[in-house]
Parts: sequence; C-alpha cells; structure tokens
Amino acid sequence: MPEGDTIYHAATQLNQALAGHPLTVSDFRVPAHATADLTGRRVLRTVPRGKHLLTRFEGGVTLHTHLRMDGRWQTFRPGERWRGGPAFQVRVVLGTEHGTAVGYRLPVVQLLRSEEEHRVVGHLGPDLLGPDWDAAEARRRLLADPARPVGAALLDQRNLAGVGNVYANELAFLAGVTPWLPVGDLPDPDRLLHRAHQLLDANKLRPGHVTTGDTRPGCQHWVYGRGRRNCVRCGTPIRVAKHDQERVAYWCPRCQRGPVPGA
Repeated sequence: MPEGDTIYHAATQLNQALAGHPLTVSDFRVPAHATADLTGRRVLRTVPRGKHLLTRFEGGVTLHTHLRMDGRWQTFRPGERWRGGPAFQVRVVLGTEHGTAVGYRLPVVQLLRSEEEHRVVGHLGPDLLGPDWDAAEARRRLLADPARPVGAALLDQRNLAGVGNVYANELAFLAGVTPWLPVGDLPDPDRLLHRAHQLLDANKLRPGHVTTGDTRPGCQHWVYGRGRRNCVRCGTPIRVAKHDQERVAYWCPRCQRGPVPGA
C-alpha cells in the first residue's frame, strides 16, 4: 500500500493537471457513479490526507479515492497516449484543456458532499504531511496502548496518518528497535516522530522512498527489502519475518534490540 509521501506526490500531479480549470471530461466507470457528470465544474484542488485523496470541485462536491495495493492515478498532457494499463482497468477519467487524469484499478471511488469529508477521513490521526501536523497529539495516540508493538502502532492510521510498511521498518531500524518492541519501551518516541516527518517530507515530491540518503538502486533503504543481505551499517545479514496483519518485517539482529518471532 502506498505511503503518505506517494499520496502527496500523486496529489501534486493531479493538481498540476486539473486544479483551477473546468472539467471537459468526466467519466466514472464504477457502478455507484456511472451516471455522474461533473463536466463544467471547476476543479479546486486535490488534498492528500494520510493515504486518502480528496479531489474537490466547485459546488461542494468531493471525489474520495484510495489506492490501496494496486490503484494508481496517471496524468497525461492533452493528446498524449494513456500508458497506465488496459482500458478495462480504468475507473475514473477527469480531463481539462490542460491535462487528463486517469485512475487505474482504484478500489475506492466515492463522490460525496465536501462538507461530509469527515465521514471518510475523520478517523485519521495527525497527518505527517498535513499543514496541521501535530507531533504532540501523534505521540499521545501512539503511546495510548504501551504494550502494542512499534510496527503495528506506526501502521495504525488512527495514531498518525501516512506511515506504510516501508517506513514502519525503516523507522524501527533508525530507532534501534525491532518492530515487535512494545511502543511504551521506545527510548525516544519524539525522535521517532521527528524522523517520520523528516523522511516523508524529504520524499514527497519524488517517486520512491529514500531513507539512507543514497539514491542508487539497492541502496535507498536500511533494511526494507534487504532480506538476507548484509546490513549496510554492521554487515550482519538482515532477517525477515511477519508482523502486523501479515506484513513483512525486516530487521538487523545486531543493530536493533527487542523481541523477535520465535525467540
């Protein structure tokens, strides 16, 4: 599932293609909204909220989309050939004179009144990339259940919005703890949250996630995706197991302290 910085990047691309202009194309290829027509409405902007996208139109209408694992928004210049996948995977097409946005394999496509956006995002914790990021509130929520494993607590969007499995693994490494350490035992939760904000902010305007500062292929991450390869810090082979909701966990047994599966 895309991380919050990926969603922020998608919102930026949607705004470049659509914001400020009236729709000339409005095509919803999902049963619930097959007859909806927003042609002529001006696109106000797309706002990222955690892993959700809220595309707002004049007249108080919002399009709520969520990419989950396979969804994707692609933007194209006028007349440019679409390259995001076969036509049967298209769920939404929004076009202006300045560009076209095509939503492929979107599992969530929902039109609602803008005043009701809280129905779909009101449960989220502070957004790491939002203008109202509140580290103190995120800390309060994160530590509300001290026995919960760090990895699961970070992935819970009700605590803080935007962290996915890549960052959950990388943040645990940077904190020197395993993903299974009780969150109440974190040595410095404020530093963890600062790093989370810092990493997502650094990656929000580019594709991919670089946590090491090294953009070379295979060198972008400390532990994520590096199972059985040597730790770039100490040389110990990275281990792999499952953690929250069967997500894959990566950790260095020398650099990270805390419980591990089967210990």
